[in-house]
Amino acid sequence: MNRLFGAKNTAPKPTLNSAISNVDTRIEAIDVKLAKLNAELSTYQAKLSKMRDGPGKSAIKQKALKVLQQRKLYEGQRDQLSQQSWNMEQAGMMQDNLKNTMVTVDAMKTTTKELKKQYGKVDIDKIERMQDEMADLMDVGNEIQESISRSYDVPEDVDEAELDAELEALGEEAEFEGLGEMESGVPSFMMDESKVPQFVDEPPEAGKVKEAAG
Repeated sequence: MNRLFGAKNTAPKPTLNSAISNVDTRIEAIDVKLAKLNAELSTYQAKLSKMRDGPGKSAIKQKALKVLQQRKLYEGQRDQLSQQSWNMEQAGMMQDNLKNTMVTVDAMKTTTKELKKQYGKVDIDKIERMQDEMADLMDVGNEIQESISRSYDVPEDVDEAELDAELEALGEEAEFEGLGEMESGVPSFMMDESKVPQFVDEPPEAGKVKEAAG
């Protein structure tokens, strides 16, 4: 059966990189041949420069012409192979760029799916309502703080001179009340029945108070 239909080809398929490598190897081989031909032409040129015209010189010229023809042939092949290698390298770069692009697209698709899953669980309206409530609470807190601050504000029209005068007047009033108590011999709170302490059962009589004082 294999003789009729042929055996199945199990050899690995050539890749673009392997094709480029093969072409580059051929170019290197041609460069070696060109170097030999150039060296041979240099030898012929050195001989011809020392020879006079004649049959011998003409024979060497014929040999030099054949070498020159071979060199041109190899140079043409080298140029073609170089162009092929360049084209394949460009194709390889395009292939790599396409692969990178596909990988990037796949990654973006996966990321987009994950983002949709995450953002699908977020209630934007609820977040906005919470932000509004927080802003209202902050406004209320600021108003309360301002109200408290105003309740403890000292009037701006009070200065130190007025404070000193007020303290001096209070001192004189206290001194005057002290002198009155010393002259009567009875504390001021005992002279007025309404000022009798709550722990005293009955207010003292005025005559007994005077006798006790005498």
